[in-house]
Amino acid sequence: MPERGGSGGRRIRLGAPSRRSRTLLLTLAILVVIVVAWVLFANFWTDWLWYKSVGYGNVFTTKLWTRIGLFLVFGLLMAAAVGANVYMAYRLRPAFRGMSLEQQSLDRYRSAITPFRSWLLIGLSVIIGIIAGTSASGQWKTWLQFVNGVSFGTKDPQFHKDVSFYAFDLPFYRFLINFAFVAVVVGLVLAVITHYLYGGLRVQSPGSRATPAAQAHLSLLLGLFVLFKAVAYWLDRYSLAVSSGDFKQASQFTGLRYTDAHAVLPAKTILFIVALICATLFFVNVFRRTWALPIIGFGLMVLSAVLIGGLYPAIVERFQVKPNQQAKEAKYIERNIQATRDAYGIDKVEPEKYDGNVEAKPELRDQAANTASIRLLDPNIVSPTFNQMQQLRQYYGFQTTLDVDRYMIDGKMQDTVIALRELNPKGGQTHNWVNDHTKYTHGYGVVAAEGTRVDREGKPVYIEGNIRTDAQEAQTPSPLGPYQPRIYFGESTTEYSIVGAPKNTTPTEVDYPTDTASGQATYTYNGKGGVPIGGMFNKLLYATKFQEGNILLSDTINKDSRILYNRTPKQRVEAVAPWLTIDGDPYPAVIDGKVQWIVDAYTTSNGYPYATRTTLGQATADSLNAEDRARGAVGNTGNVNYIRNSVKATVDSYDGSVKLYQWDEKDPVLKTWMKAFPNTVKKKNTIPPTLMEHLRYPQDLFKVQRDLLTRYHVTDPRTFFNGSDFWKVPKDPTGVAPGSGDQPPYYLSMKMPALAGAAPDAQQSFQLTSTFVPKERQNLAAFMAVNSEPGSPGYGKIRLLSLPPNTAILGPDQMQNQFKSNAAVATVINILQRGDSVVVYGNLLSLPVGGGMLYVEPVYVRANAPGSYPVLQKVLVSYGGSIAFEDSLDQALSKVFSGTPTTTLPPTDTGTPPATGTPPATGTPPATTPENPTVKQALDEASQALKDADAAIKAGDFAKYGEAQKRLQAAVNKAIAAEAAAKPGGGTPPGTPPSTPPAGGTPPASTPPKP
Repeated sequence: MPERGGSGGRRIRLGAPSRRSRTLLLTLAILVVIVVAWVLFANFWTDWLWYKSVGYGNVFTTKLWTRIGLFLVFGLLMAAAVGANVYMAYRLRPAFRGMSLEQQSLDRYRSAITPFRSWLLIGLSVIIGIIAGTSASGQWKTWLQFVNGVSFGTKDPQFHKDVSFYAFDLPFYRFLINFAFVAVVVGLVLAVITHYLYGGLRVQSPGSRATPAAQAHLSLLLGLFVLFKAVAYWLDRYSLAVSSGDFKQASQFTGLRYTDAHAVLPAKTILFIVALICATLFFVNVFRRTWALPIIGFGLMVLSAVLIGGLYPAIVERFQVKPNQQAKEAKYIERNIQATRDAYGIDKVEPEKYDGNVEAKPELRDQAANTASIRLLDPNIVSPTFNQMQQLRQYYGFQTTLDVDRYMIDGKMQDTVIALRELNPKGGQTHNWVNDHTKYTHGYGVVAAEGTRVDREGKPVYIEGNIRTDAQEAQTPSPLGPYQPRIYFGESTTEYSIVGAPKNTTPTEVDYPTDTASGQATYTYNGKGGVPIGGMFNKLLYATKFQEGNILLSDTINKDSRILYNRTPKQRVEAVAPWLTIDGDPYPAVIDGKVQWIVDAYTTSNGYPYATRTTLGQATADSLNAEDRARGAVGNTGNVNYIRNSVKATVDSYDGSVKLYQWDEKDPVLKTWMKAFPNTVKKKNTIPPTLMEHLRYPQDLFKVQRDLLTRYHVTDPRTFFNGSDFWKVPKDPTGVAPGSGDQPPYYLSMKMPALAGAAPDAQQSFQLTSTFVPKERQNLAAFMAVNSEPGSPGYGKIRLLSLPPNTAILGPDQMQNQFKSNAAVATVINILQRGDSVVVYGNLLSLPVGGGMLYVEPVYVRANAPGSYPVLQKVLVSYGGSIAFEDSLDQALSKVFSGTPTTTLPPTDTGTPPATGTPPATGTPPATTPENPTVKQALDEASQALKDADAAIKAGDFAKYGEAQKRLQAAVNKAIAAEAAAKPGGGTPPGTPPSTPPAGGTPPASTPPKP
């Protein structure tokens, strides 16, 4: 080491750290280890405390001990395999290595390693063992399914094994063989390095390249590798039943095809035998110690893999299958169709013929009104209306998409649009740690509106709204029943809160707005939710977990404080049942005095033989959640080929308690998990009747089944091969960006048409509905609905009404285009959207009525200004080629079924619809620049009324705003009547109100609520 003289003759050594520096570095290293260990411990222990708080400690411990067991077993096995091979290679080193240049070079490395040899061996084994153990611990689901697997009672058609073998056993066998491959390969590589380092293998030295001992050792490892390869070939035979590959129109076709059954399967069997022979030759070489036969055998195996495993199937595919593919693949397509329909629960769905082309007649008027509770309040649009009318304070808010449920109101079942007034974490309140985590802790109350009607001004008719205090609730109970209104757990509560205080102390949590001097009531949480955080140890744990020192220093935290986290319904159910896939749309319901979140959950598998795989994230995407994957199932983008809605879960919005109920009592996957996690899922017969009333068929499952039925409604293998009768889900024509996503399904109560030879439904039932169009066209192909009423015997039954292939009935996109391009309708729309007003199209409902298809679409108008909200102004109804565009649903139904429809849609072919906004050739151009002076005068009056309304809303003068809206409505009606009178034959165009208001009230006006 270079040295330099210093003053006074002292010599200073450069480069070597001083003793003080070494001590400091060692201290820092120890501190880093302590901090990392504490952080890991804090996260681990707070997880345990959370699981105890919700009563699912057994889930945490079962998962923990399973992971630890797998880590230890496979980590030790890998460490033992590595250590044993390195140690064996060292023990088998030759006593004399010769004096070649190669060995002289290696002597330096051997000398450097010798002092640390044991430590290197131990350290290398431990590190590789930890890596392998960590990887194996991630297979806890595979292991639990393997040891707890329940029979499906169904066998695959090729190998005649129960489906449970493919779903539960084969994945674990695959894991074992892959682990064995890795262990042998790592051991082989390290053995080769060790043999070379200590002279057992020679690359440059003269004479034998390997000692007999090294040959024996490496032959044994190579023999094990080839033996495991033989086992892999045998398992490959069964994997063919669950493997996916390209197949014409079905890119995710799963299962054996003709080539697999007649070429690949025999090839795998032959390769299995060849690999066994090759492995035997390597094992024999342990004693004979000649490489000739093993190398010949290995070469034969490689050649067989190329010729038999690759070339032969390619020849069969090209020369036998391709020229006669339809006939050759028919048998295997039929297997795929049957398995797919079984795996996704659509095996009993059979298309029913439905005429769909019926003339609008007066006698159908009452039938149309009674067939369905036609929902005019679109839950995907009216959230701004709920916010403006029911938000009350900026620290409250509603979800962008509201939910649909049904309640018994005044003795009648009513479809309801429902939402919770949740805490808005991004509200206008002052943001600091105290406010965000200790004062603004919860939302307050349920807001529910009738789904089938609006008031005279086009606003929702609220069943439950405004703030209802405890005293008011005692005097006048809610129509939904008395309930605890405070919402501590909801879809918007993504931050933790610290709540609770001793009795007789001043409450500090903001509860609800009042007209007192403070402007708000306060409250102290007294529920059982959350984890106690009063002690210093727990404070330190959670200060570490959330990286927040205020938790340690705050005076607001006391001995009775509790910390609430993991507060969204999806988070809580996913945590207590990590083996479930959660539906993307939890919804609230008032049940037995509590606001409960209802969460649908699924069991899935990727191992159902012959069943086509689907990607949940793609199958559940539509125009509502294409940009918000948090509302889709799934958040789950993995491939599955089996799914069941096996569990219904509830999450209490006040105390966060989670309950899981068995729903599908036949599902073998759920039975398997119930064995693995006993006492976690309650039996189906324990579901309270009050909860049963609010359960429904889940949207994500419906969308997955809908996606599959675009192809698998076809059960004839030859037709399936041709793909000539495939459908697709229509794009949403009414979304914010029309065509950006599939049309979502819609909930509503309705009667389905009678089955052949059966009586029609006696009463309405809650249904989830959707439509299909042909793959290459836009006319309507089919209507799909599933009974979503758990109390009815037909719950879960999917009805598929198939229209004749040559039908000319309009599909949703064509209907929307015809609606917009109709001359009389366009006149009204142009008037409504003049100035700063914006027309918003609601859900386009398709309803089978009287042998035909009834379309209903609410049309909203909102001001193009901050704080505005949509109000219902018009209703579109179309049936049998006739269209009505009126102020209310009753008017529109009466008009379209009057026998003398005012507007008849032009004939359409089954091809591409006309471009949006293009009027039909036979119609009259929209009266945007009318020549009739009366029309022009009316339009000018309407334009002035819009300007006055915009000025009034900006000035906050709601009285003038309402007066301007009335003038606007009168001008619109005047313009329509004038244009109709100017046409040959006169007549009354759609949009003209009757001389007397309908029973539902006067035509709506968009007067905003008074502040």
